[in-house]
Amino acid sequence: MKPHAPRKRFGQHFLTDDAIIDGIVREIAPRPGDAMVEIGPGLAALTQPLVERLGRLTVVELDRDLAARLRSHPQLSVVEADVLRVDFGALADTAGQRLRVVGNLPYNISTPILFHLLRFADRIVDQHFMLQKEVIDRMVAEPATSDYGRLSVMLQWRYAMENVLFVPPESFDPPPRVDSAVVRMVPREAPAALDPAVLERVVQLAFSQRRKLLRHTLGRWLEEQRFAGHFDVQRRAEEVPVDEYVTLTQALPSSP
Repeated sequence: MKPHAPRKRFGQHFLTDDAIIDGIVREIAPRPGDAMVEIGPGLAALTQPLVERLGRLTVVELDRDLAARLRSHPQLSVVEADVLRVDFGALADTAGQRLRVVGNLPYNISTPILFHLLRFADRIVDQHFMLQKEVIDRMVAEPATSDYGRLSVMLQWRYAMENVLFVPPESFDPPPRVDSAVVRMVPREAPAALDPAVLERVVQLAFSQRRKLLRHTLGRWLEEQRFAGHFDVQRRAEEVPVDEYVTLTQALPSSP
């Protein structure tokens, strides 16, 4: 079988560092019987050690050439599709249990993938993803820091997250121009009940002009919504903790 050339349009950077692969597998800690889904298995660098420990593994691969290679593996169930169109709830139904989701996410669409999976968080045990380190810094950022923003609030409402492993560019072929890292995401057992679409609208407005006080952005919208509660708009968006955005969202109507 001829070598596969990485395709720029799919954001393909293939993991080749055995020590890093071992480190990722240790962090994931796969166990026989786990219902695991790997996004973007590529040349199976992570796939092989995972399936050896699991016995069975479902993989989601968009590249038809790679999907064809993967189908030759008897222990893999291959979903040839754009991950943004995959129904992870249906995969959990088929497995008869909640999923563990892993992957080396394409950097050019990593944020849309994270938001897509947010819809299925109640069907997921945990997620381990390799991402651009800069993205993970934003995911786990604390309030009042430059990294804290829309991604921080939307994901921290639903997940407990931690950066578990640094991955240098030379671990890949071809090497990306950025540092990478692995994040662990565990859905919260009892997340605050709210309409995610409203939270997303609130956060998008708040951070639309992050250097300005909130009264110029979110504050005006709250007036339009005839919001009668108390929310201090004499702050910048990055100064507001996640729980305050959550409390505000719960006090608003369920249509943004």
